[in-house]
Amino acid sequence: MWKTGLLLLFWGLLTSSELQQEATEPEPRNQPPSGKLDFGYVPQGVYKTLAYYEPGVIGILFHMVHAFLYVVQPNPFPGDLVVKVAKDKFGAIQSEYQKAIYYETGFMVCAVLGLLFIVLLPLVGLFFCLCRCCENCGGEMHQRQRKNADCQRGLLTTLLFATSLIITAGVLCAYAANQNLSSQLEGMKRLVSSNLKDLQTFANETPTQIDYLIAQYATAKYTVISDLDNVGPLLGGNIHVELGTEVHPALDGVLRMAGAMRETKEALENVSVSLEVLQEATGKLHFNLSLVRSSLNRTLNDPGCSGEDSDATTTQLCRSIHSSLAQLHVSANFTRLPDVNNQLESVNQVLKTDLSDIIQKGFSSFNDTPGMVSDQMRDVVEGARGMLDVISTNISSFSKVFPVHSSLANFTNFIIHTQSKIEDSYPEIDQIDFYRWICCTGLCCMVVLILAFNFLAILCGTMGYDKHASPTTRGCVSNTGGTLLMAGVGFSFLFSWILMGVVTATFLVGGNVEKLVCEPFHTKELFKVLDTPHLVNPEWRNFIPGYMYNDSDLDLTVENFYSNCKNNRSLYSAMRLDKVFNVTTLLNSSLYTKEVAKMFDSVKIDLRGIVLLESEGKQSLIDFSETGIAEINYAAYLAEVNKGVTLVDLLSYANELEAQTDLMPKGPLQTSLKGHANSLRQIHSQLVIPMEQAMSTLNQSIRLLERTASDLPNKITDVLKTIEAAQYLISQNATHVAIQETEKYKQTIVGYFRQYIEWVRTSLTMEVAACKPFSNIVDTVEIVACSFLVDSLNTFWFGLGCCALFLLPSIILSVKLAKFYRRMDTEDVYDDIETIPMKTMEIGNNGYHNECLQGIQNPVMTSIPAYDTMTRFPRASAPPRHIDW
Repeated sequence: MWKTGLLLLFWGLLTSSELQQEATEPEPRNQPPSGKLDFGYVPQGVYKTLAYYEPGVIGILFHMVHAFLYVVQPNPFPGDLVVKVAKDKFGAIQSEYQKAIYYETGFMVCAVLGLLFIVLLPLVGLFFCLCRCCENCGGEMHQRQRKNADCQRGLLTTLLFATSLIITAGVLCAYAANQNLSSQLEGMKRLVSSNLKDLQTFANETPTQIDYLIAQYATAKYTVISDLDNVGPLLGGNIHVELGTEVHPALDGVLRMAGAMRETKEALENVSVSLEVLQEATGKLHFNLSLVRSSLNRTLNDPGCSGEDSDATTTQLCRSIHSSLAQLHVSANFTRLPDVNNQLESVNQVLKTDLSDIIQKGFSSFNDTPGMVSDQMRDVVEGARGMLDVISTNISSFSKVFPVHSSLANFTNFIIHTQSKIEDSYPEIDQIDFYRWICCTGLCCMVVLILAFNFLAILCGTMGYDKHASPTTRGCVSNTGGTLLMAGVGFSFLFSWILMGVVTATFLVGGNVEKLVCEPFHTKELFKVLDTPHLVNPEWRNFIPGYMYNDSDLDLTVENFYSNCKNNRSLYSAMRLDKVFNVTTLLNSSLYTKEVAKMFDSVKIDLRGIVLLESEGKQSLIDFSETGIAEINYAAYLAEVNKGVTLVDLLSYANELEAQTDLMPKGPLQTSLKGHANSLRQIHSQLVIPMEQAMSTLNQSIRLLERTASDLPNKITDVLKTIEAAQYLISQNATHVAIQETEKYKQTIVGYFRQYIEWVRTSLTMEVAACKPFSNIVDTVEIVACSFLVDSLNTFWFGLGCCALFLLPSIILSVKLAKFYRRMDTEDVYDDIETIPMKTMEIGNNGYHNECLQGIQNPVMTSIPAYDTMTRFPRASAPPRHIDW
């Protein structure tokens, strides 16, 4: 049942849409036509769990424990063995016990040593006590004197102090681990609470994200509507541009020919007017020049010019002037040139047809292509609009297919209920942790009690030491130190086996959990075991898809799921939900892209109504070629124009005449000649200059007409052929162009839907329902189990084990050192003063009595035979011979 519920939950998370599409569709955006759609950013929930743990200073201890465990167990993770045991349901242990024993060798050796410690130490303590009761094993209150007694005492004190320091470090390590475990309890609560809140965020934000995906269909919808509304400018405009490469040059050629007609008319009018002006002015000029020549002849025949009274210079000048009179004639004869009235009349007749207006009609007709396309696409656009509404309704109804809201409500209630139960268990957990803390602290206090005895004993023994005191006369402080040492030894025997029992048990549990669970998790060996084919079920290659989707061949493993969620991928891709809910197929079937494509495939755009050039325009071009402008004698015109108005430049001639006149003596002759020079200047200004201007105009017009008339029929023919070809392209071949552009337009429309589908697929794969909370849960379990519990537990037994082990040398050193601190009942004595290795016989010097010095006779020195101390002092041993020293 829970599998079905989980599937419904996943489906629900991916198909939720609490708001109706019409209520959530955004306003249409101003999208550039045929461009890439902008669907914005999918709203993302903020996950607050930071599944990362930094132990701080205590991490050094954790690393030490890990290093110790590696020494104990250097073997790699036995993945094959675990898989075999799991597949055979622990039946393979009997056949694979050797491998298991080999893997657990380090742990077993340590466990055996621990058990021996637990069993033997109480027995040793018992026998030690019995032995001391029999005044053996250091129980005899007698101390043999040695020369190096002080050295031994100092060495034992130093070793015991060092051992106590090591035990102190161990108990501090154990206490730190104990405190760390309790202090991390609050961190564990925060992690659990944060993970549950992230799950709620996941459940609450996923429907919002799905709603956003569904709502963004409006972006594609309104963009399609915008393109459909602008089908004329978009589709028709593209067709217009494509056909314009042929049509525009043709119409431009006709338009240039219409301009040539107008220019021809203006040129013919200029030729006609200029010719009339030149013909009339030529007569006047001829008449005036004749008068000037006659007057000059009469003046030059004056006796003052050639008579006996004239001087040689004047005569010579008169002859020169007379010889130049032949230059005063008209050069060009325009009266022989034919007029162009017939050609002008023909052109005017042609221009009665307004070719420019006809051409503009052709341009207007061709430029109306978008409008024609829009009219012919009206039915298709309406059908597409209706289909868009149907698609919108289908997408809005996705969430109605599955029990989305109930699944989400149940999931959210489950999270809330779980959080409530966990929070209700916190007081009980705190109480258990308190009892655990008390027990662990009690174990630490056992060690602290022993350490207190050791350190107090060392302090008392050191402070109460008197080098002048003999073993039987040691002070109370020193004796107290020895007593404390023996008390510490007693408590060590009492507590050390208990400590070792706790250490052994926690070592086996914590060490194996670290090596078999925590370490393989970090190296991902544990995932490889879980993903072993046919592990859970012999028929399932991968147990997750086999259990969830009944398809074990699907590539969905625990490691893949964890890694994808770790990278904050969506649940859709991490759980391979496309196996049960393929959104691409669903949207493809829902968006009816094929039906939209069929609508446009049925479109037949007809542009035969476009007329580029009417028949009147064509006839006007033909008539223009028959106006006869090519029959004009351009050579005759150009020959006369190039001659000039007169044979000589009248202005120059008049200036030269006046210059020659200035050389003559003043008189009537000079005055008369200067008057003729002025007459020539007046003729030049009044007649020659206007004629030159008219000739310039005539020259330009004749040359323009010559260029226009050059091969005019062929030019007209080429223009008509070009316009006919363009008209044929529109009427016959425009269908091919329209089909191509319609296909592009269709792909643009369908492309909007494909963009939406691809965006939805990418969003579901990468952004929607990001499953980071699930990997955070796994990481949190690892942090709590391994970093909080196992590492602290291992550090605790590591420190406590160090204390238990070093209690052994502590016991031995304490027993030996107690002899040097405690007050003895007897001591070594000597009967021969010569054998006493001392310089003076002071009381307490090296532990020997000199009673004579105190006013008391020393019986040993006077009456008791040598080496007979056992009779007088039964608890004293015989003094050593001199050679023993």
